[in-house]
Amino acid sequence: MLVAFDTATTTASVALYDLTDDTLLAEVTWLARRRHTQDLLVTTQTLLQGLALTPDAITALAVTTGPGSFTGVRIGLSVVKGMGVGLAAPPAVVGVPTLVVTAAPWLTAAQSAGAEVWALIQAGRGRYNWVRFEPDGDPLHTAWPGVDAHQAGTAADLAAAVAAQAGAPVWLVGEIGADLRAALTPLSHLTLMDTVSGLRRAGALAQVAARRMAAGAVDDLASLQPLYLQAPG
Repeated sequence: MLVAFDTATTTASVALYDLTDDTLLAEVTWLARRRHTQDLLVTTQTLLQGLALTPDAITALAVTTGPGSFTGVRIGLSVVKGMGVGLAAPPAVVGVPTLVVTAAPWLTAAQSAGAEVWALIQAGRGRYNWVRFEPDGDPLHTAWPGVDAHQAGTAADLAAAVAAQAGAPVWLVGEIGADLRAALTPLSHLTLMDTVSGLRRAGALAQVAARRMAAGAVDDLASLQPLYLQAPG
């Protein structure tokens, strides 16, 4: 069984995933704000108990590696590293960029529609981080988007970047604030996914990690590092 943790932003999520049956067993997503440390392991224990499972059932761990808040990303990585050392048998570990998890539920449908998926998170102080996923890309099975593929800027900057893609259908998913919604209103080739549909969930993280594991792509627990777009400050 795989346990997936997403603590990269104020939204936290934990999921339990059956790797044998490729099935999501349980998931909880909540607005953690600054309570990741207090809530994360308690929530995980509750999910395990609800399925009559013990930590011995855990064979794999997945975690979002960033971008996101410095504290949130570090908490997720610290929990995974601690659990990896503490479990009786060393688990397989997969780190997934935050915006890959945001985009993952939409990539197959967007590819069929010939659309680009633009995944985004709010970065604080009116700024956003985003990544473009083109229709012919395959980030779930090949290389993750690196630091150079990530963009950062204001709502106006993001709207200008989308406008420059005029003519190509764009699906925007993730944490869409009122400022960004207003800035994007004039763009006819853009589809805004609603807040609920765009919510980042650990179930999606678990599914991406399971695919990576099936392809033999796993990470080294000791060297797993966060993906930061700027120096923590």
